[in-house]
Amino acid sequence: MAGEEGIDIEVNGTLFRIEAPAQRNLLDVLRDDLKLTGSKRGCDAGDCGACTVLLDGEAVNACLATLGYCEGRRVTSIEGLSDGPQLHRVQQAFLAKGALLCGFCTPGMIMATVALLGGNKPFGRDDIKAYLNGNVCRCGCYEVIVDAVEALLAHAE
Repeated sequence: MAGEEGIDIEVNGTLFRIEAPAQRNLLDVLRDDLKLTGSKRGCDAGDCGACTVLLDGEAVNACLATLGYCEGRRVTSIEGLSDGPQLHRVQQAFLAKGALLCGFCTPGMIMATVALLGGNKPFGRDDIKAYLNGNVCRCGCYEVIVDAVEALLAHAE
């Protein structure tokens, strides 16, 4: 039973058995147990998006996702995007457009963008802004972030 003998989750392609209560949040497991600190602790209420990860390809707030909810599922954190030294195309686009000011929101913005691109829907600038609305950038560099996403979408067509 989940929580008694451990909970199995795949994180960045590696299967882990986590000995923790099922109600423990995924962000704590990633940061404290697995030492994957790319997902940031922001509001702990699902409002800022700094902790966004992919759960079976969908963007979720790791601060709200419980370990039990993630059992048997595939989690991808920012650390799981790159292939060794080769950055993911979303990371490359953010770098190229200068969308990395302080870097606190960057992992969540990148993960949300990866999920957006995985949807294979046509998006305009207003759609991108609406989609990324759940991710807060304290530096206010929304326009360059949207520029980076827009450039990715233009190259995907």
